Amino acid sequence: MTPRQSTRTAARSAAPDAGSLAGASVDPADIARFEALAHSWWDPNGKMKELHRMNPLRIGFIRDRFAGAHGRDPLAHRPLAGLRIADVGCGGGLSSEPLARLGAEVTGIDASQEGIGVARLHAAERGLDIDYRQTTAEALAESGAKFDAVVALEIVEHVADVASFLGALARLARPGAPLVMSTLNRTPKSFALGIVAAEYVLGIVPKGTHNWRQFLRPSELARGLRDQRFAVEEIKGMVYSPLKGDWSLSDRDLDVNYLLAAAKPDA
Repeated sequence: MTPRQSTRTAARSAAPDAGSLAGASVDPADIARFEALAHSWWDPNGKMKELHRMNPLRIGFIRDRFAGAHGRDPLAHRPLAGLRIADVGCGGGLSSEPLARLGAEVTGIDASQEGIGVARLHAAERGLDIDYRQTTAEALAESGAKFDAVVALEIVEHVADVASFLGALARLARPGAPLVMSTLNRTPKSFALGIVAAEYVLGIVPKGTHNWRQFLRPSELARGLRDQRFAVEEIKGMVYSPLKGDWSLSDRDLDVNYLLAAAKPDA
């Protein structure tokens, strides 16, 4: 199959399974906003540029935690080889593709049909075998699918029912499976930087992308995960440097963006 044929095939397969979006924690208004942005997912200087800048830090964190959880050397060639990973809220595939290049068997899911279409086309053009589906975490969990690791990046702040969403992540994870999430803290600083500055002053992200009231404090997210029998292992801040134009991890500054690593018990 030629690249042109593969992209046409990917586009035709973008329709969701019947009922895959029903009764889930998705927020229709948020889905509509991201549908409108789908064309810009892979533009490193476009509306998703901060996710592009943040992505190497996120992927390095995920690689190290997932490799460690499965007794792998994170610096080995393809350290995630053979691991089945669910990328929940994958959007256009910014995290799914690097995880696939690290050897993982990735299933990327998103409620946005346009986003999944973009993800499929981009992966096909680059010869990457990623199982993209327009569906929800709840629907995938209901199907009985189980994974060796789960990621949910910059998505929990957009869902309508956090408890339902976290419950679905728990059902997707095999016993002993690690989970990595990233999101925004609900603080005055995150309102000033994540909403006012980022959306209205600097235009780093489109206006209306976030609702500050839906941001979760680390303690709230950790409590919700413990309710689903996850053991929370690590929380790190992600700090942006305007001077350097890049992101770094912080043990102390969790005020705006943060990463959380957890694990499902073996039994």
